[in-house]
Amino acid sequence: MPVKQFKPTSPSVRGMSVSSFEEITKSKPEKSLISHRKVFAGRNNRGKITVRHHGGGEQRALRLVDFKRYDKANVPGRVLAIEYDPNRSSRLALIQYADGDKRYILAPVTMKVGDSVVAGPEVEARDGNAMPLKAIPPGSPIHCIELQRGKGAQIVRSAGTAAQLLAKEGRWCTVRLPSGEMRRVDIECYATIGQLGNPEHKTIKLGKAGKSRHLGIRPHVRGKAMTPRDHPHGGGEGKNPIGHPGPLTPWAQPSRGYRTRRNKRTNKFIIKRRG
Repeated sequence: MPVKQFKPTSPSVRGMSVSSFEEITKSKPEKSLISHRKVFAGRNNRGKITVRHHGGGEQRALRLVDFKRYDKANVPGRVLAIEYDPNRSSRLALIQYADGDKRYILAPVTMKVGDSVVAGPEVEARDGNAMPLKAIPPGSPIHCIELQRGKGAQIVRSAGTAAQLLAKEGRWCTVRLPSGEMRRVDIECYATIGQLGNPEHKTIKLGKAGKSRHLGIRPHVRGKAMTPRDHPHGGGEGKNPIGHPGPLTPWAQPSRGYRTRRNKRTNKFIIKRRG
C-alpha cells in the first residue's frame, strides 16, 4: 500500500501525495450494507454551529461495519473483496459467511481476497480472527477492542494502528494502546488479532486547499489575523506576538497542555497515561 507522489507540475501538486489504492479490489460498495449519511455541518439540533470549520464535502454513503463479531461466533467466513471507505482511514473487508450473510469488517494489513476468518472463544489465533481477550496469547497485536462486554469494538480502529496485549490477571488484562497508555480491560471483551491496514495513511499530504474542501473541512482563519474583539490573539500593529503565555481558544481557554478529559469514571482502568 505505497503512497503515490506527483511530479511538481504546479504549486498545488508539488507536495501532494495520495494512496495508490493497490489493495482495493472492488470499486462500488455492497448495496445491502450502505445507509444514508446526513451531514450536519458542525451544527447541533437547534441549527447552531458548535464545531467550527465543518461543512460541504463530497457526498458519502455510510458503510455498515460489523463491530460485534461474536454475533457470528464459530461461523466461518471468506473475504470477497477489500474496499475503500470514505468515512474512515482504514480499509474494509467484505466477508461472506457460510450461512450466506455478508458483512463488512475492518481489514488487517495482511488480509487479502480469499482468506478465511472466524470469530469465537476457541478459534485459531491469526490475523483477522476475533476472540475474547482471555483466549488471545499475550504479546499479540490486536485492534477493534471492546471496553464493555457486548458493546462492540470501540478503540484502536484507525489505519495502521494496533494495541498489544501485555498480561492477564484475574478478570482483567493489561493492554498497551497505540498512544502509549496502559489500560485494564475486561478479559471477556472481544478483540481482533493483527494490525489494521493502510499504515501509510498518516504520511499522506493533501497538498492543496481543494482537497480539504472535498473532505468537508472549511477554511480556518488565524487568530492573529482577527481583531481583539473576535479573538484573544488579535489586535496590534503589524505582525506581533499573541501577548499571552500560551495559545488560547476564541473563548480565552488554554488550547495547548490543558486537560480536557471529562470522563473521570474510567480513570480507575488507566494504569499508565500516555506520554
